[in-house]
Amino acid sequence: MQEFKDKVAVITGGASGIGLGMSRAFAQRGMKLVIADLDSQALEAAVTEFTTAGVPVIGHACDVSDLQAVQALADKTMQHYGAVHVLCNNAGVGIPTSARNMKLEDWKWIIDVDLWGPIYGVKVFLPLIEAQGEGHINSTSSMAGLLSSGMMGAYNVAKHGVVALMAALERELRAKKSPVTASVLCPGPINTNISRHSVEFRPSRAKPKADGDKAGKMASNIQASLEAGMDPDEVGEMVARAIEDEKFWVLTHPWWAKGVQKQLDALMQDQTLTRI
Repeated sequence: MQEFKDKVAVITGGASGIGLGMSRAFAQRGMKLVIADLDSQALEAAVTEFTTAGVPVIGHACDVSDLQAVQALADKTMQHYGAVHVLCNNAGVGIPTSARNMKLEDWKWIIDVDLWGPIYGVKVFLPLIEAQGEGHINSTSSMAGLLSSGMMGAYNVAKHGVVALMAALERELRAKKSPVTASVLCPGPINTNISRHSVEFRPSRAKPKADGDKAGKMASNIQASLEAGMDPDEVGEMVARAIEDEKFWVLTHPWWAKGVQKQLDALMQDQTLTRI
């Protein structure tokens, strides 16, 4: 079982939403925190919250799509605490646009953040965690990493990649009897601002004309679904408990996995693609 007290956790996208929920769950277990985020106001507020509560914490502005920035995050962590035991690759973005009309700039941005971010995190932090003789890496995917809906092509691609990355990593770690474990978080609707933040930090603000109304309506529906979703603090607790219990899959809405089974059944029976 993973021990938390007095250990160090690094959480990307850790200043709001699921990341903040993770930070709170780890803090309640006596961990020292490194919160990485691009939202400077949210980052300042999160650091203030934990500092006021007496939790050892540092904040760091980090663009996870940049390998050098992730390396700088690791360097700051080691300089400040001298160790890292848990990494949560949680930063993510998503814009609803059809695969055929999405700009290549947006494809690259989403995949850089959502998939290359976790890849860089594993590459940079795994050796540091292994050096401690214990630890864990969790990456945030999505139910979109298990089932691909329309109008979210780049997000689906990236999140499927995160599931594949973490499954491969966990199998490799077990094969070499590593003291480090891995897990993947596949959340359903969670009450976060990912949609608004994605629009705010999107490199290309112009929406493709062909998708304008449809994408706008879907974006509104997604935001409404998120606002009615699970509290991010609940998700943070789920992740912490999964790490404690050495679970690989962290599903906030496990009944949604029935859709995965339905798709597998169709694959085996008549090779059709189910509708979701």
